[in-house]
Amino acid sequence: MSANGHSNPKKLKKEMPSKVTVVLGAQWGDEGKGKVVDMLAGEMDIVCRCQGGNNAGHTVVVEGNEYDLHILPSGVVHKKCVSIIGNGVVINLPQFFEEIKKNEDKGLASLEGRVFISDRAHIVFDFHQTVDGLQELEKGNKSIGTTKKGIGPTYSSKASRSGIRLADLLGDFSVFEEKFRNLLRSYMNQHSSLNVDMEQEVKKYKEYASAIAPFVTDTVTFLHESIANGKKILVEGANAALLDIDFGTYPYVTSSNCTVGGACTGLGIPPTVIGEIYGVVKAYSTRVGDGPFPTELMDGLGEILQTRGHEIGVTTKRKRRCGWLDAVLLRYSNMINGYTAVAVTKLDILDTFAELKIGVAYRLNNKRLLTPPSCASELHKVEVEYITVPGWNSCTEKVRKFSDLPENAKKYISTIEELAGVKGEHPPF
Repeated sequence: MSANGHSNPKKLKKEMPSKVTVVLGAQWGDEGKGKVVDMLAGEMDIVCRCQGGNNAGHTVVVEGNEYDLHILPSGVVHKKCVSIIGNGVVINLPQFFEEIKKNEDKGLASLEGRVFISDRAHIVFDFHQTVDGLQELEKGNKSIGTTKKGIGPTYSSKASRSGIRLADLLGDFSVFEEKFRNLLRSYMNQHSSLNVDMEQEVKKYKEYASAIAPFVTDTVTFLHESIANGKKILVEGANAALLDIDFGTYPYVTSSNCTVGGACTGLGIPPTVIGEIYGVVKAYSTRVGDGPFPTELMDGLGEILQTRGHEIGVTTKRKRRCGWLDAVLLRYSNMINGYTAVAVTKLDILDTFAELKIGVAYRLNNKRLLTPPSCASELHKVEVEYITVPGWNSCTEKVRKFSDLPENAKKYISTIEELAGVKGEHPPF
């Protein structure tokens, strides 16, 4: 307040921070987060990635051009948006530049000055990716089905305090070189089949230091100032709640926190600035790779979902396993994230089903469970209790208003909200 008791409008603006919107996957990934982010990003000033790496896969179609994004935030398709890759993300530099070139060749506007990476982000080296594959081979039939993009080994290096950040690469190169050689030697000692030309790699990263410099900044300070100045900020979660390192179906999970807490630690923002938290829910369940999947359909219905939904991983190119919607896991996902609303995707894939099932509880050792067991081996054993709801047998593909949906489709969405414990509005899309 000023001396005469009246507020200063310019100062007041600085004291009215914006609320950050967060979009998270509510299941096992591939829910359509990128499309939801794309819908929201047009109204945003900044779109952020907070965790994961180029193991994420989003496809965004704009004016007939299809962009495949793995490390870049989906907001890059909007020219007025600044895209931030936060400190919680791990980044492979060759593939970062390859992704930029591939999408710019398809017509994406130049990203220089529109994409910034945290100087605290850890680097995924090519040998991390090789080690990822070797570790999967060593596990044999107990592999967890990683994308082999080096994400796990990089987070492992980070946790053991031997990781290397972009700040190291852009600082005194002799210090970077020493750290790089020590890290590579450590991995070569662990894996006798790992063969890397160390001198060639050092030379390569000296060149990358110049190339990546224009993209790197202190994103924590940048976001803090942007929030204080009322900028509209959107956080795009990668992977999903059931793949979270702590809360997912461990060990069949990713290596980062892809629940709402990861937005804070992966960007350096306080929880008090988070406003809306949207959970993206596919109208049925899918999963890539191994791990428990209680509602999985192993019959022709699963094949119909796979075919109608074009369920093939953007990153892995593997067919996704398909099944009925699992409200037990969805409810658990909401417990952790506190969704203010859910965005239900791929509803039209269910258009031809006469009836649908939703898993509402589990049975294990003669006990009825409304939340999932923590142990993956127990989750494998549960029997699912279903409810059956009628289908709508009409095309919803071009429907853009909730009010225009068939009555049974409306009831299906309302049932999802009720079972998940989330009640949101139904705006047109």
